[in-house]
Amino acid sequence: MSDILQVLPITFIPIFVAIDIFAVLPIFISVTGELRDTEKKTIIRHSIITALLVSIAFVAVGEVVFRILGITVADFKIAGGLVLLVIAVLDLLRFGAERRKVEDAVGVVPIGVPLIVGPAVLTTLLVLIDHYGIIPTVISLVLNLLIVWFSFVKAEAITRIIGKNGIVAISKVMAILLASIAVMMIRIGIENLIK
Repeated sequence: MSDILQVLPITFIPIFVAIDIFAVLPIFISVTGELRDTEKKTIIRHSIITALLVSIAFVAVGEVVFRILGITVADFKIAGGLVLLVIAVLDLLRFGAERRKVEDAVGVVPIGVPLIVGPAVLTTLLVLIDHYGIIPTVISLVLNLLIVWFSFVKAEAITRIIGKNGIVAISKVMAILLASIAVMMIRIGIENLIK
């Protein structure tokens, strides 16, 4: 148990950075702005449940698919690191809402997937499970989804406190952190290949 508690911050932070609630929050507000509170609650519930189920399913099936295809953990770390690096660079060069643009639909898709749980989160989950185990990674995922749920429930208040410019600035910092995590993943993957 003490081992899990020691690893928890290490697994929590990359998932938090990959979700980037500060980029998702303005989109959620714009999509649900004219809806009634009961409709918003339903959308929030569906989004969080979808994000959790998709994450767990990807973690369960992902490793089996990799074995069948002959993909090693080192291969995935390098590929995942490159994907995260591209996502982070796009976030830094564009406005946060531009990458995660929502068209017509609301609810499970696109809010649950890919806004909350997209390629960055799924890649991060598999790498963290390989490094630190499934229990601390899933606990960190659930804690992050609780933060997303709370942020959605209090979306308008958070936006008023931080301001739109503050949210954009924090989102850019998250993108830099995501780029750093991506470079670390690539480095570890290359080191594993060399060994």
